[in-house]
Amino acid sequence: MSDLDALCRDLVTANHILAREGVTDALGHISVRHPDRPDRFFLSCSRSPELVKLDDIMEYDLDCNPVDQSGRPMYVERPIHGAIYQARPDVISVVHNHAYEVIPFGLTRKPLRACVHTACGAGTHVPVWDSRTTFGDTSLLITNMAMGKDLARGLGENNAALMRGHGCVVVGANIRQAVMNAIYFKVNAGLVLQSMLIGDEITYLSEGEIELTKKIAYAENAVTRMWDYWSRRCGDAR
Repeated sequence: MSDLDALCRDLVTANHILAREGVTDALGHISVRHPDRPDRFFLSCSRSPELVKLDDIMEYDLDCNPVDQSGRPMYVERPIHGAIYQARPDVISVVHNHAYEVIPFGLTRKPLRACVHTACGAGTHVPVWDSRTTFGDTSLLITNMAMGKDLARGLGENNAALMRGHGCVVVGANIRQAVMNAIYFKVNAGLVLQSMLIGDEITYLSEGEIELTKKIAYAENAVTRMWDYWSRRCGDAR
């Protein structure tokens, strides 16, 4: 198996993991940058993540044009991925999802911050991007590169951004890290919501705690340990 084949198989598994862990449902998607062509990326054709197969994986340029569509339907929100890859050379994988736990933080003035060590990937700041600010009334879907680039600017150098009334985008330095960030971004949001039921004073992670935890959580052994667990849970263990 070539490295490229292995990467595409990981992308299939990543779709299945995100579905199994409740990050995506019928909607949502994950992409990965081409390892040899940074001006291209891989993303499934338009299909629910739980159902993605190897034959569904398509290659795109960074303007989101397919290299070989072969009649397959495409996600209308692929500009999310292409625009972030254009703006962030350090990003190797992008996840877009509508996890219900995160949405309230894009609707209110309550900031979403990391409160548990496994959510260190959220960093110290999670911006909220509102499509209405630049584009007025829309369907809230990112259907063109202008909207995608505006979202990428809203994301900035952060690992995650909330999308008002829509969901979120989460990125990573590799596909397995992006999956980890997306799962624990959802988990963290749920824990903050639960904590708010007890009291208003929540103790969040400090900047120092976040940076020290990243060194452990992003270590190859730790990421592999989590990936193997999630792969088994979704039935893709190899």
